[in-house]
Amino acid sequence: MATSPGTVVSSSVSSVFFSTQPAPTCPMFDGDQYKCDVIVGIRKTVASLSLIGCLFMIAVIWLFRKYRSFVQRLILYLSIAAMLDDVSYLMGDLHPDGTLCNFQAFLLTFFEWSVLLWVCCITFNLTLNIIWMTRTDKYEIVYHVLSWGVPLILSCLPFIGNHYGPAGAWCWIPNQYTHWRFGIWYGPLFCLLGVMVVVYTCITVTLNRKVKRWEGTYDPDVERNKDLLKEDIKPLRAYPFIYLALSIFPLVHRIQNAISPDNTVFALVVLHALTSPLQGMVNAIVYGLDRETIVRLTPTSIKLAIQSHFNQPTLISEYPSAPVNSQDASADLSPVVDPEGDLQDQEES
Repeated sequence: MATSPGTVVSSSVSSVFFSTQPAPTCPMFDGDQYKCDVIVGIRKTVASLSLIGCLFMIAVIWLFRKYRSFVQRLILYLSIAAMLDDVSYLMGDLHPDGTLCNFQAFLLTFFEWSVLLWVCCITFNLTLNIIWMTRTDKYEIVYHVLSWGVPLILSCLPFIGNHYGPAGAWCWIPNQYTHWRFGIWYGPLFCLLGVMVVVYTCITVTLNRKVKRWEGTYDPDVERNKDLLKEDIKPLRAYPFIYLALSIFPLVHRIQNAISPDNTVFALVVLHALTSPLQGMVNAIVYGLDRETIVRLTPTSIKLAIQSHFNQPTLISEYPSAPVNSQDASADLSPVVDPEGDLQDQEES
């Protein structure tokens, strides 16, 4: 039976706009789609909670202008990297090999490296603060170059030879490229985690010795060091430990995966999917439990902080009581702007 041109056009349009590609089958667990759906559901749920945690930290740092402190800026940069890493984990379901899959793999590699290097920078910062008792504000630009530039280079390398693709519950470097996995990520990760464990142990031992030595003494230098400990060290020391703790199960899973690539252990995949996107949420819990943060998170403080960002600053004008001569009378009487005066006055009242 002949078909009219309109029928041909209509079927073509339908095929363009309404055809859908079949969903990719589960590449693990002998094609058990239920187990794959569980892994994807866990990954999305944890990544969503972690994303909310990162947004909470970023909002608090911005709202109360904590970014004026170098230590708080380091926490801010780590939160931004962890937030973007969570976005990578939230990118859809299982993707077939293609452009979208490669893009997710690139983002995961980039932001996983960025989170790791920001944790390394924080660890290095703690080392200088505790062992050498020096401030490190001058290294901020160096930290940025290291924590964003190096991940960009490393995440582009797997495009050589098309080494990105489906890798289980998300897209990354497939199982058959084990040497790429360990060369791009797990090899350097093992080394950096080992160094951080040693450094963190030294930091803890040195810190305990100094605290004991300072007990029962009063000295201006000692008091200054105590202030440095309170302002620069205490807020940062939890984050390297959090990263080390959350890296255990992914490392165990990938080691098992390299030894026996054809034998996927469901429990290890679940633990990997549960802990990999968890950085932002655990960071937010630790940050929210900080005493200074808890004290500020009251309706009154939040309202005043919001007003300080969007209201006009208070104008404080100073005028001479009686000019002595014409030169004094023509002095500059322009108002002086105090952008923080209004907020501080309201908080003190």
